[in-house]
Amino acid sequence: MKKKLFLSALALAATLCDANALTNEMTVQANKPGAQVQSTMYGIFFEDINYAADGGLYAEMVKNRSFEFPQNLMGWRTFGNVQLKDDGPFDKNPHYVRLSYAGHAHKHTGIENEGFFGVATKKDAAYRFSVWARCPEGGKSVLQVQFVDNATMGENQCYSEGFVEVEGKEWKKYTLEIVAKKTMPKASLRIFLRAPKGKGINTTDLEHVSLFPKDTWKGRENGMRKDLAQALADLKPGVFRFPGGCIVEGTDLETRYQWKNTVGPVENRPLNENRWEYTFAHRFYPDYFQSYGLGFFEYFQLCEDFGCEPLPVLSCGLSCQYQNDIRDEKKVHVALEDLDSYIQDAVDLIEFANGSVETKWGKVRADMGHPEPFNLKFLGIGNEQWDYKDNPAFTARLKKFLDVLKKKHPEIKYIGTTGPDSEGDKFELLQPRMKELKVDLYDEHFYRNEAWFLDSKNRHRYDNYDRKGPKVFAGEYACHGRGKKWNHFNAALLEAAFMTGIERNADVVSMATYAPLFAHVEGWQWRPDMIWFDNLRSFKSCSYYVQQLYGLYKGTNVLPLRMNGKVVAGDEDQNGLFASSVVDKATGDIYIKVVNISKESQPVKVTLKGVKKVASAKVVTLSSTDPVAENTLDNPNKIMPKEQPVQMSANILETNVPASTFAVYVVTPVKK
Repeated sequence: MKKKLFLSALALAATLCDANALTNEMTVQANKPGAQVQSTMYGIFFEDINYAADGGLYAEMVKNRSFEFPQNLMGWRTFGNVQLKDDGPFDKNPHYVRLSYAGHAHKHTGIENEGFFGVATKKDAAYRFSVWARCPEGGKSVLQVQFVDNATMGENQCYSEGFVEVEGKEWKKYTLEIVAKKTMPKASLRIFLRAPKGKGINTTDLEHVSLFPKDTWKGRENGMRKDLAQALADLKPGVFRFPGGCIVEGTDLETRYQWKNTVGPVENRPLNENRWEYTFAHRFYPDYFQSYGLGFFEYFQLCEDFGCEPLPVLSCGLSCQYQNDIRDEKKVHVALEDLDSYIQDAVDLIEFANGSVETKWGKVRADMGHPEPFNLKFLGIGNEQWDYKDNPAFTARLKKFLDVLKKKHPEIKYIGTTGPDSEGDKFELLQPRMKELKVDLYDEHFYRNEAWFLDSKNRHRYDNYDRKGPKVFAGEYACHGRGKKWNHFNAALLEAAFMTGIERNADVVSMATYAPLFAHVEGWQWRPDMIWFDNLRSFKSCSYYVQQLYGLYKGTNVLPLRMNGKVVAGDEDQNGLFASSVVDKATGDIYIKVVNISKESQPVKVTLKGVKKVASAKVVTLSSTDPVAENTLDNPNKIMPKEQPVQMSANILETNVPASTFAVYVVTPVKK
């Protein structure tokens, strides 16, 4: 009997030894805060792709509101006596429609707008209709404004309406509030020309026909869609890069993004072709344009709302190099000797953002309602441009910008680029040139598959970067999952793992922004994307929650974290674990991020050196047993962060990190 007990004890001891051997023991040097984590570390990148602006974040519900599309009545149905005119009150948007008597008392004149994939209304919600109008021959007229359901099987297509009385020969802005009597995802906006009581039909001109929800973000008249703006605010971003992306370059110079066209009265901001209108023939949207209603003033305003740094990006004089052969350089790119106006645009932008109200562009900002400066600190020159071995196409132009800008505005930090790739010829050519030009940061882009994120070179990407070169801005990145590129959980998990390498190398990486940001479920051209929406609903992808957790638990300084003397980056002897740690010096809280990409739960022991006692601890986890699971419009909360308390013994955390899990441990030490 004693022999059996002895053997059982040996077996138990061996089991315990094996368990201890399998425990992943990590050490955090809580008393040795290292590199500063920049306030800009985790942010957002906006590009008007996938109907992100018009039809998305920008809450305007009328498509082609000023009749300026190349096909002037695209998005509209007309009936009765309607003429298109081009001598309107706004010089940059000269077109308008003239409504006149239809020729018979029982015929009707009017127009109807289809909206962006429909005009969507919510029951009992109020909508602000506005129009610039006049009666060119004098007198009065009435506009009957309706929400209509053309597919209804009921008695009446119209389910809500209101009336606007137009008077006089001068152009005026008229407004009307309409309350929707039902929820409709696919309605239309219909406008009838009617006669005043006791009078006949009077010819009436309409320009800039507009419809917004009354309840926009911050209640602004030219406002943003509330749920989408709130989703951005909830990320707690540190930086906001805008307006793109490839639309900065344009397919050609004429269609590049020009910030000066996006400020001033919204009625007189000219239409621009969207570079994504025709890029993908298999996802083709010939009605995709930029109204510029969401312009640079609104972008700066959003940055102020979110408490983050604005990072505008301007054209360097190169149109999209993917779409233009460098051999046609003189036809599609600005020659070096002709860059002055482009450089002046950059100088003027700084004045618009930071200049006093006495300056030309500071006054434009003030006239738009913001006399205080926006405090711009960063400026990007060029997007995904690159050099050729025999032609410094990008860097020669960038140098001309920097020579002027650094002299005029040394207080601004300037951002270059290493092109569209994370490695290869373009990257290797540009990276050392960014150091030679002494840019403050350079922008890296990488949309890659799971294998790239799992490769040892990329798991340790920033561990081996030059500490004396420019800082890194990981400006566009995402894991493109297996098969079709969509927002499944495993892709987000690998992004979380990769970001531990960003965090522990905060002395090199100053900014990181996932991309793209938005996608309309009926109008997408590129995926995966962070936030998806239709006209009434939205949902946040798994990648959104990864970004949010890093933003919420950003900290101020890196804390050294090691396992067996090594950084934890998913190496062969680390059981699929990635980890990093930071401290928030203001609160004393310690944030430990652990990602387990393995298919097994992993026991983890973390010792916080320099901490004697803990006041409280909790863990926030993002997890899924199904690697290809995703959130959807119908099930938006399928995968979300979950929070629970954890117990610690003095300064030691012993826990199990479930398989396929991103965990953030929040530890509050007892203050000394």
